[in-house]
Amino acid sequence: MYLLTAFALIPLGLVLWFTVAKGLPPALHIEFYTNVFRPVGVPGAGIKQAIVGTLMLVGMASVMAIPAGILGGIYLAEYGLARWAGWVRLASDVLVGTPSIAVGLFVYAILVAPLHHFSGVSGSVALAVLMLPIVVRTTEGSVALIPNGLRESGLALGLPRWRVSLQLILPAAAPGVITGALLSVARASGETAPLLFTAFGNQLLSLDPTHAIQALPLTVYQYALTPYKSLQDQAWGAALVLVVMVLGINLVSRWVLRRQIALAGQL
Repeated sequence: MYLLTAFALIPLGLVLWFTVAKGLPPALHIEFYTNVFRPVGVPGAGIKQAIVGTLMLVGMASVMAIPAGILGGIYLAEYGLARWAGWVRLASDVLVGTPSIAVGLFVYAILVAPLHHFSGVSGSVALAVLMLPIVVRTTEGSVALIPNGLRESGLALGLPRWRVSLQLILPAAAPGVITGALLSVARASGETAPLLFTAFGNQLLSLDPTHAIQALPLTVYQYALTPYKSLQDQAWGAALVLVVMVLGINLVSRWVLRRQIALAGQL
């Protein structure tokens, strides 16, 4: 048992150790977060454009995917008895396991190629496609765990079923729904492949979502391939920032999930 646990933890520990050891030196400097890209040899280079770009891309993707995913999950849990609902669930499960590079290529074909330029909008659409099935399935599972007595009490008061779903069931399932939304955000934050086909990257700070936008995963990928040690060090620093961001989101989601389990035990 302990040996199996060690096999699972050792790779994770090595990844974290290397990331912290290599990424901490550049990450300790404040200009690393406040300055943008500078040519090799010019001191004071930073990854501000990547941090801002990541927040923009994930934010726009969340606006698209989370509300639609929550409504879809509620519908499948409360009204999804029709035959087509099973196909929707199957499609969601398949989409969860779809390679992200295939999603990026799909969005490239429908948004980037026709418009002849990369953009943050296309990047956020690709991330939204990856986030949507996670939100749908976790919302459906959380809503399905709510006792039927709560539904029956709302219907007995004369409330229409859609109001029961939105005003009674959704608040009761909120911890699980939030957990699913956070997990989808964590996945989107670390995706690189779809952004190569869509957002593409931009060494300048761009706040225009209709133009190419930089992101932390793109920075790690692009800088790590260069022969310059200064850029490779920045890649490790960006990787550390990304790991800390994703780890923080996962810790918050686990806390919310534990809270949901505790509340469910009191019902």
